[in-house]
Amino acid sequence: MKTRVTELLGIEYPVIQGGMAWVAEYHLAAAVSEAGGFGIIGAGGAGADFVREQIRQCRRLTDKPFGVNIMLMNPEVEEIARVVAEEGVKAVTTGAGNPGKFMAVWKEKGIKVIPVVASVAMARMMERAGADALVAEGMEAGGHIGSTTTFALVPQVADAVKIPVIAAGGIGDGRGFAAAFMLGAEAVQMGTRFVASRESRVHPDYKAKILAAKDIDSEVTGMSHGHPVRQIRNGMTREYLRMEKAGASFEELEQMTLGALRRAVVEGDTRNGSLMAGQIAGLVKQEQGCGEIIREITEQGRMLLKGGAEYGA
Repeated sequence: MKTRVTELLGIEYPVIQGGMAWVAEYHLAAAVSEAGGFGIIGAGGAGADFVREQIRQCRRLTDKPFGVNIMLMNPEVEEIARVVAEEGVKAVTTGAGNPGKFMAVWKEKGIKVIPVVASVAMARMMERAGADALVAEGMEAGGHIGSTTTFALVPQVADAVKIPVIAAGGIGDGRGFAAAFMLGAEAVQMGTRFVASRESRVHPDYKAKILAAKDIDSEVTGMSHGHPVRQIRNGMTREYLRMEKAGASFEELEQMTLGALRRAVVEGDTRNGSLMAGQIAGLVKQEQGCGEIIREITEQGRMLLKGGAEYGA
C-alpha cells in the first residue's frame, strides 16, 4: 500500500509503531520493521550510550528501516541527537518540545524528521522548520497527551500543512486505519496494540492488564497541572487523582510518579506502576505477532476504504 509516508520511510505498509519509553526497545522495533511497518526505538529518559546500543542491536535483527523517538526534555538530548546522526537511522520522531535546533544535522545525514504534534499551530510551526511529515496525535492515546481528539485533530492538521500526516491516538484495528485515511492521514501510528504484541518485552502482568481492559478503564492524571497522562486505572492513579483534587503541587505529584513507568514495564507492578495505554485498550483482546497485527489492520482497512470509494461513486 503506497502513500507518501511509505515512500518517505521505505516501508511496505503505512503503519508506524509508537516510540514508547521503556516499551519500544530494539526487539519490538525490529519486529515491526521486519513485518513491513516502521519500528521505533523509544529513547524516553535514557542516556545516549543506551540509545546507541539499542540502535546497533536493532540493526543486528533487521536490515529494514527503523527510527528513534526522542523526548526533547531528556537531559541528554544534545548527546542523543548526535548519536542518532552518527548511527544514521532512517527517521526521528520527536515529542515534548521543538526539534528545530537539531534538524539541520539530522537532515545532513539524510534522516527524516517527524515531530509529534497536538495542535494545528504546532503542525504549521514544524512544517516551517523543515519537518518531513507529522504525527497528529489525539488525546485518546496512551501516555502524555494533548487536549484534542484524533477525529477532530487529524483533518484540521491535514488541511493546514502540505507534508504528509500520520494519525495517532485511538487506532487499533482496520476500522481506525480506514477512518484515519478518510480524515486525511497517509499512515497510522499505534502504540497500545503493539504493547500487547507477542514480540513486546513488557512484563506479562502489564500486557495482561491491557488485554483485560474495558473501554472505560483508562483515565487521565495531571490535567490540572497541564501535564495530562493517560493510563489504565489502578491504585497509583486513584491516589494521584485524590492528591490532585486536594491541591497537591506538581512537584509532589511528580515525586509520587518517579519511576512509575519502569515499575510497570519492567517489574510488573500493576498497582503502583504507570500502566500507560490508550483508550483503544478495550479493543485489544489477544496477543498477536507484529506481522499478524499489521497485515490484519491493513487488509481490513483497505477493504473498508475500497467499500467507501464504491459507495461514494
